[in-house]
Amino acid sequence: MSNGTPLGDFLRARREALKPHDVDLPEHGRRRVPGLRREEVALLAGVSSDYYIRLEQGRENSPSAQVLDAVAQALKLDSESTDHLNRLCLAASQRPRDWGVADVSGQLLQLMDGWDHTPAFVVGPALDILAGNSLATALHSGFEEFDNLARMVFVDPAGRDFYQEWERAAHSCVAEIRAAYGHDPDSARIAEVVAELSDRSAEFAALWQLHDVKSKSQEGKHLKHPQVGDLHIKFAAFTVNGAPHQQLVVYQAEPASPTATAFEALGAMATRPKQAPTGAVDAGR
Repeated sequence: MSNGTPLGDFLRARREALKPHDVDLPEHGRRRVPGLRREEVALLAGVSSDYYIRLEQGRENSPSAQVLDAVAQALKLDSESTDHLNRLCLAASQRPRDWGVADVSGQLLQLMDGWDHTPAFVVGPALDILAGNSLATALHSGFEEFDNLARMVFVDPAGRDFYQEWERAAHSCVAEIRAAYGHDPDSARIAEVVAELSDRSAEFAALWQLHDVKSKSQEGKHLKHPQVGDLHIKFAAFTVNGAPHQQLVVYQAEPASPTATAFEALGAMATRPKQAPTGAVDAGR
């Protein structure tokens, strides 16, 4: 996904996103590079310039926890980005071995199937739709395929009409995949999705290079279905016990609201629940 190391790419992107005034440094003349200089980050972190340069160049693979904390503070990383930084420093032997398992448990499928008024689906690390109940399938019926949230947002023609706050949806998708990448930089499936979407969408490629990290939030969404119209939903995402790489996403409508009425209409046109073929969403390496 780049010519550098995951750690070096992340540090470089976060350094370039900062300006001297963001960290109370003076600006002297015209700068040849965007953002902070490596020497400035080193100064703020209390490490030598040579050491910090080795970090960005991938020649220093075992920084101490104290150094990582200092670099995180120097780059003004939030808690999620700091966790991401620490994960990028883990050796391959320290990473979960079952991160790419794509099977969804039968109990979870049965649970979702019983939610007649609540769209629910399970996503993998690369935002592949691993399973969805009938109402979730009906909700996304305007798309060519209900297969991968990022592809649906960036590539499917229906994406910009369905997601009324498209820019927020786009940024969230990329930041969520970037967070998953931190858990498993060697994931073949994440690499495949990133390569495909970078090739097909300049907007995805630009956002991916920002290295923003964010897990699924609990914010509301404004969607627009081609048949039932505007939908104002609340949603929550839950980590699946026994499958920490999977997220259960649940959409809800306010009781007696127009969205609740629209969900009833969607229920009437809903199809049977589907589970994507394991081979199509293999998130393994």
